[in-house]
Amino acid sequence: MAERNAEGKAAEDTAAPDLTPAEAVERALGEAGLDWESPADGSYVVTLPGTRKLSTTCSLVVGRHSLSVNAFVVRRPDENHAEVYRWLLERNTRLYGVSYAIDTLGDVYLVGKLPLEAVTPDGVDRLLGSVLENADGAFNTLLEMGFATAIRREYAWRTARGESTRNLDAFTGLTGGDPSA
Repeated sequence: MAERNAEGKAAEDTAAPDLTPAEAVERALGEAGLDWESPADGSYVVTLPGTRKLSTTCSLVVGRHSLSVNAFVVRRPDENHAEVYRWLLERNTRLYGVSYAIDTLGDVYLVGKLPLEAVTPDGVDRLLGSVLENADGAFNTLLEMGFATAIRREYAWRTARGESTRNLDAFTGLTGGDPSA
């Protein structure tokens, strides 16, 4: 339902007056200070910085009726496929603007669409925030569920050679390692 002003008329969105969807995307990316490029009109490749996952590459495409978003999260799990995919499906019920999906190889993505009417700088910012939260925030959990054996093997290989295991500190529950060492 549209908000009403004091005269009872529908309030207009003053955040992005007269911006095309492409202009709204570009304004949102600029205001957020993100690295991005536009390989074609209405098509954007954006790098979202992360804390768990170093970065998430996100594609935005302005179409005839909607803005689509697609972001790679993690490759096909090595193990526990059913557990990983169930976790993703359960999580989908709580997401804004995006959903987890898998491709034909089993790789995990975040995908979504916004109607063009919702493509404002604030709407794009919120959508990208959802992508970042659900790619970066879920990354370690997905690695623990789908790659535990590989993480343990990597930890053992590094410790046997006296190499740093610092980037595995988030997985001490799997490795038994000491994160302060």
